[in-house]
Amino acid sequence: MKILVVDDEKEIADLVELYLKSEGFETVKCFDGKSALEAVACQSFDLAVLDVMLPDVDGFTICAAIRKKHTYPVIMLTAKVDDIDKISGLTIGADDYVTKPFNPLELTARIKAQLRRSTQYNEKSTNDEYIEIGGLEVDNSTHKCYLFGEEVNLTPTEFNILWLLCRNEGKVVSTENIFETVWGEKYLDSNNTVMVHIRRIREKLHEPSRNPRFVKTVWGVGYKIEKNSK
Repeated sequence: MKILVVDDEKEIADLVELYLKSEGFETVKCFDGKSALEAVACQSFDLAVLDVMLPDVDGFTICAAIRKKHTYPVIMLTAKVDDIDKISGLTIGADDYVTKPFNPLELTARIKAQLRRSTQYNEKSTNDEYIEIGGLEVDNSTHKCYLFGEEVNLTPTEFNILWLLCRNEGKVVSTENIFETVWGEKYLDSNNTVMVHIRRIREKLHEPSRNPRFVKTVWGVGYKIEKNSK
């Protein structure tokens, strides 16, 4: 698998490359936003690690460019600890974030976790891998989603959330359950990661914010997809 690493601090990029190569990954390093955008445009990747603060084009812009054409996971590196910085990355389609300074082993573990999730669709297809709900088709065997016949371009994380809700059609899935199932980590009350991803899913499904057709909010509990959504 090939991973794009973008960081203007060469020492950090080299360190990340060293750890990834030890795990058998191929890496492409970029030290500025312009070269990163060029790499995204002409090369294929399985995951991208993007530093937010770059000397020319910031990581958010690169992430947005990736999301226009690709669904592979994106992990943001940020020196800021403010929630707004994290929310900004998640809103434009990032799957995870790591705050600097970071432990290279933790970053490597998060990269491997994101790659596992994004390749789940390679498992054998069964009859339980396809769900159709009122014009919304979700196929877990191919990681494809269609709305009234038109493909919906979801990130791996967005797809996994939607698939979890569809598998529990008619039932409320708590925010805690969604986070711990999709991210595989302990949920914290102050974590609004799920909310940001739900918002992105609704936008891609062209859902009205006040009365969404598919992904309903159950205040104080979580989210659900009604049976035979109308």
